[in-house]
Amino acid sequence: MSSVALPRSSNQALGIGQFAVDFVRGRLGGEPGDVVRERTILFHADAVLCGLSALALQTNAPTLLRAEALTYPDTPGATVFGASSRVKAEKAVVANSAAVREWDSNGTNFGFRPEKGAVAGEFGHNDFYPVVVAGCQERGLGGRDALMGMILLDEIRGRLAEVFSLKTYKIDHVVHGAIGSAAAYGALCGATPEQIESAIGMFVAHYIPWRAIRAGKQLSDSKGASAAISAEAAVLSMKRAMAGFLGPRDIFRNPESMFRQFVRTEGDSAFDLELSYSGDDFAVMGMHFKLGLYEHQSAGALQGVIDIVSNHPEVLDPGAIDEIVITAYEPAFGIIGDLAKRDPHTRQSADHSMVYIVATLLRKALRSRMEGSFALDSSPSHDGVWKRLMLAPEDYSQAAIFDPETRAIMERIRFEHGGPEYDAKYPDGIPTRVVIRTSRGRTYDSGLVMYPAGHARNTSADLRSILTHKFQVLGSLALTDPVPFIDRLMSLEQLSPAELAELTNLPIVTREPID
Repeated sequence: MSSVALPRSSNQALGIGQFAVDFVRGRLGGEPGDVVRERTILFHADAVLCGLSALALQTNAPTLLRAEALTYPDTPGATVFGASSRVKAEKAVVANSAAVREWDSNGTNFGFRPEKGAVAGEFGHNDFYPVVVAGCQERGLGGRDALMGMILLDEIRGRLAEVFSLKTYKIDHVVHGAIGSAAAYGALCGATPEQIESAIGMFVAHYIPWRAIRAGKQLSDSKGASAAISAEAAVLSMKRAMAGFLGPRDIFRNPESMFRQFVRTEGDSAFDLELSYSGDDFAVMGMHFKLGLYEHQSAGALQGVIDIVSNHPEVLDPGAIDEIVITAYEPAFGIIGDLAKRDPHTRQSADHSMVYIVATLLRKALRSRMEGSFALDSSPSHDGVWKRLMLAPEDYSQAAIFDPETRAIMERIRFEHGGPEYDAKYPDGIPTRVVIRTSRGRTYDSGLVMYPAGHARNTSADLRSILTHKFQVLGSLALTDPVPFIDRLMSLEQLSPAELAELTNLPIVTREPID
């Protein structure tokens, strides 16, 4: 037995609290396997480097929230990126989580576990590690405790994403992460299971965010900071519960709670829940890496384009491309293919525009070919081309968004919904097909792409090599020499409490904003 079952007939909020406490104290028997630990360390490193580079380029929400956090000193407290002074934990969390999420380039989950019949398919992202670091810094804990807390948080939010689809009801996906945040932070900080139950109840009763923050033609700071704001509320709820505040109990079975309002039951919760505590079958193993800055729903199209230009570089000859047809599934078609996304004016809208993302990759490929620096790569996923064309923050600057060449390519892109045949293959994969037609009458077809590089089920890409390149690209924006810091991130489990306390206390290079 390597998992704990929390049936729908039970008090699952209390069950999550008990599981969290037992997990961090090692009471359950067994531990997460090496592959789970390694993958979590990679996701954490990815998140931190995304955050540091967002601050280096002075993006609005992370910069504002970091400045705000520094006005809330606390002892022992937690730290914000690039500083050693201690601040209120919830303020460090909102600042650091906002920075982590700003580029929309860190990890993603799709809530899919078919072997257990858990296929709700809810989105989610690895935005919440600052919650764990803050809790460890407050309590004087080291890297091993931090790693276990990160695995715990991802397990709770990842398994919730498999059994309850928030997006179906227009609720933002960060709710699952906030529940995991309350549990992980509370367990690390010595809370009882009952106090964790109370904090989860408070968050669900008081702080449910709607997907209104992601609707509209041009998106706002709220889109990128949603996880951060919910994590802040989760930590604050946990602090209040530990101080004696009593929130609603048994919130998943509460007849007036969000969950049961959307899924009517006779008194049970809306789902069964199973949480792993040892071995390799953890939720984090089904989560996906973004190999650059792009909405993950576009990864299949990027892989399709990379496959075509790698196998047929003649399509990059001047004037060769006549039309690009991208066929994909829902929800990709609805999220990054609606008409409002065909003319993005801001970075937050551009990184959710299929036509912009693909056109930018092609523009980089065309220029690389023209400059004679486009090197072919015969590896199955064309790892070298992923690295060469990797989308970076500069590709979402105002100059890039309105680049005439990019706009001209966008006009040649047709994005189509593949219908039931494609929809049925999601979220197992992200089924996408790219067809490029040339002015010479040639047609180049990627075929169906299911598991692009970065996808949890991709087995052909040299993921570690591509991620190392990504880490260096982002790290070089924030640090004069990112390599020693990357090495430190990869040694997370071995860090002492003093080293974890100072992990991100390093000078961040300030650069001109791209927005």
